[in-house]
Amino acid sequence: MSSEDLEKYEAEMELQLYREYRDVVGLFSYVVETERRFYLTNHVDLQPRSTENGEMYFEVTMEDAWVWDMYRPARFVRNVRVVTFKDVNVEEITKSDLEVPATGRPQ
Repeated sequence: MSSEDLEKYEAEMELQLYREYRDVVGLFSYVVETERRFYLTNHVDLQPRSTENGEMYFEVTMEDAWVWDMYRPARFVRNVRVVTFKDVNVEEITKSDLEVPATGRPQ
């Protein structure tokens, strides 16, 4: 397989993943981003923790999540637990952000 074939394959996989994301995003209430993954979920619990020497880390648990990862055969996950020393971003999805504006003349 040439490097051009590999790039084409990865581009097709990324497009397929984006299409799946577009189809499922309306089913979820939260977007969760960690340093390694991007998740959609309806239940997220973010708990800041600290080690004995005072370092801060985060424990994130999610239920019924969808994970953005083109190399996973199954992207729907029942339970997810992430422990990280990096930043975690949790955003509530506003349903109006998902609506496509109507085309045509403004009223």
